[in-house]
Amino acid sequence: MTSCTLCELPAEDITAADVDGVFCCRGCLEVYRVLGDVEVDSESELRSALGAETDSEAGTDSEAGADTAYPDSAETAYLAVDGMHCSTCEVFLESSAQRQDGIYAAEASYAAETVKLVYDPETTTESDLIDLLTGTGYHARQRDDDPHERADAVSRLLVGGIFGMMAMTYYAVFLYPTYFGYDPIVEFGQFDGLYLYGNLAIMTAIVLLYTGGPMLRGAYVSVRTRRPNVDLLVTIAALAAFFYSTGRLFVGGTDLYYDVSIVVVLAVTVGNFYETRIKRATAGLLADLTELQVEEATLTTGETVPVDQLEPGDELQVTPGERVPVDGTVREGTAAVDEALVTGESIPVTKRPGDEVRGGTVVTDAPLVVETGPEAQSTLDRVVDLLWDIQASRPGAQRIADKLATVFVPLVLVLAGAISVWLLLTGSSPRVALLTGLTVLIVSCPCALGLATPLAVASGLQSAASRGIVVATPALFEHTDDIDTLVFDKTGTITDGKMSVIDVAGVDGNGSTDEILARAGAVEQYADHPLATAITDAARETDNGQDTTLMGETDLDTFESWTRGVAATVDGEHVLVGHPALFDEQGYTVPGHLTEQATAIRGDGNVPVLVGWKEAARGLVAVGDTRREEWTTVAREVGDECRVVVLTGDEGPAVERLREHPAVDEVFAGVPPDGKAATIERLAATETVAMVGDGSNDAPALAAADIGIALESGTKLATDAADAVVLDGDLRNVPGVFEVASRTNRTIRENLAWAFLYNAIAIPLALTGLLNPFFAALAMASSSLIVVVNSAY
Repeated sequence: MTSCTLCELPAEDITAADVDGVFCCRGCLEVYRVLGDVEVDSESELRSALGAETDSEAGTDSEAGADTAYPDSAETAYLAVDGMHCSTCEVFLESSAQRQDGIYAAEASYAAETVKLVYDPETTTESDLIDLLTGTGYHARQRDDDPHERADAVSRLLVGGIFGMMAMTYYAVFLYPTYFGYDPIVEFGQFDGLYLYGNLAIMTAIVLLYTGGPMLRGAYVSVRTRRPNVDLLVTIAALAAFFYSTGRLFVGGTDLYYDVSIVVVLAVTVGNFYETRIKRATAGLLADLTELQVEEATLTTGETVPVDQLEPGDELQVTPGERVPVDGTVREGTAAVDEALVTGESIPVTKRPGDEVRGGTVVTDAPLVVETGPEAQSTLDRVVDLLWDIQASRPGAQRIADKLATVFVPLVLVLAGAISVWLLLTGSSPRVALLTGLTVLIVSCPCALGLATPLAVASGLQSAASRGIVVATPALFEHTDDIDTLVFDKTGTITDGKMSVIDVAGVDGNGSTDEILARAGAVEQYADHPLATAITDAARETDNGQDTTLMGETDLDTFESWTRGVAATVDGEHVLVGHPALFDEQGYTVPGHLTEQATAIRGDGNVPVLVGWKEAARGLVAVGDTRREEWTTVAREVGDECRVVVLTGDEGPAVERLREHPAVDEVFAGVPPDGKAATIERLAATETVAMVGDGSNDAPALAAADIGIALESGTKLATDAADAVVLDGDLRNVPGVFEVASRTNRTIRENLAWAFLYNAIAIPLALTGLLNPFFAALAMASSSLIVVVNSAY
């Protein structure tokens, strides 16, 4: 079967003379016509090259992301992995997985905490995959399982704090006074010096090995992947101080620097713990969101079976209010189907026998019998798979500090080693040579580097939360390049996403607008349809929280329903409500000016609903999805800084009106979910792209964008895919996402700039022997304090 040139869905033989390709829909054709055949540099391919380079150094073969033909029996699994915190983790997990038999490929993303594995189901099960990725501080799980609770984070900090304070008390009482030529505050007395120092060594070891465990694990991963990071630099400084002090202890020296190890470990641990706590607190601001995937289906025989056991040709019973389990064809019944979840269409589409329906859409007003399609798969499930595939193949932006560490760590190690060797060759004692090298490692400011990102990110998270924004992926702060294009979804983003009454019009002398709306609501209250719900809600008024109604008394026994409308007796009068075509079928007279108004309402992208009694139309109700009041203000504000594009699954007059909006530069209409993701990838190939959306059909595109922003009122898939979530669905907070991200990024860079300016002064002093480890530690602490203060403001 031929695939769509844009999104690779099965093509429907849609072509154009001026476009080279075949497409699944007009929307994909128009996107391709505007953007052309753009070469998309997949981030997964870039990562594959990185992974292959790293693995080749480690003696392994990498095929992740490569164009490899896997066996037909190969299956794909998407697992969530807790404990990933940098791009080094991604490479480590990929290389670890690919070394195992039965694993064809692996791609990881710390931004999404997701790993994609292509494996041989005959030799490996999904539970095997979880066991494979669990260990070395990582915990794999199914994506819908609860996150692994890292309860030991508090205990690590508590234990480190207790033993750290005990050790520092020893220093304050027994050692620090001697450094300045004074007697200890308390004489050793009955305590032997070795006993005292031995206690210091043991307490420091506990802090280093237990509290500093995650730091040591990060350093181990860094070494394994040959990609230096901040964890490695901090670990080297802490271990160097510990082993130097322990060595001096065994030869009878008293210049012990266990305090340096303790300060380094606790400072970095507190910074990371604080960042984690803020992340959890802001994540708690998100409201509970409903899972939308269908797990069971009802056969026409009445039997309920799991969706994954359905076979092509099975006939399913779908009642009003239920989601269609899988893609298929209507065999019996006629009903309005809400396709907003997978297409973004705000107005339900009538489906009759022979029409195709998509899995995940909602039957609104009448039961249907649906025959399962040839693949027994849901469009919604395919959207979920596409989202996971994009998330897993999108590597997290490497932290700025880790980028600098790839150069800084080797440089510091070379300087420390070189000065030690030089001093030994020039006749200095081993003690002086080692002490000078140690001072260089300590003075390299690992605390400031280790705190630069966590504290700035924590401050950014709090600032965003105070503005009604939840940052789902702190990596957002690390790559806030100027946005070239901001893409908006239409339904539920630019508009409210729900049907409501926009206007009511009557025929002069034949009923007031209140009477028209009341009679329409009296009939529609017994219909199960989004338009009926909108009319019924509008016909009710709320008074002090109590529902009162303008609607008359309806004789339910007289209620009739057709595909295009309903009728019933209200206050003794037969009332017809529905499409103009229904009025023609029922022989009702429709005044010319109502016909003209109905045409104008359709031209605005809304739905005209006629209301009549006594064999004539007496008025009409305009129902539609209204634009958010703040949309125009936001569009103009962001339009001054970047290009504004609207990307929607809708078509028709409502979309055409957006093309005329002065702040909108481009509109892509009628684009399916797969096409939305492909459109964003093509835009992102040449510029930095942000997208704002709310629906499940937007989720793959949100994940593919450089920055994805979801509205809290949207679906769980959309919020899972986004880098930031705007609470209360207020579009006015969208520009705030970029402001907070930019300010936080600036704070990170200022922190790092201070750290390296400090190093530019302190390291030469350490190399010349003008600093000893104690004063180096004091200088390091002062630098860290500046980072803390700068991050707080």
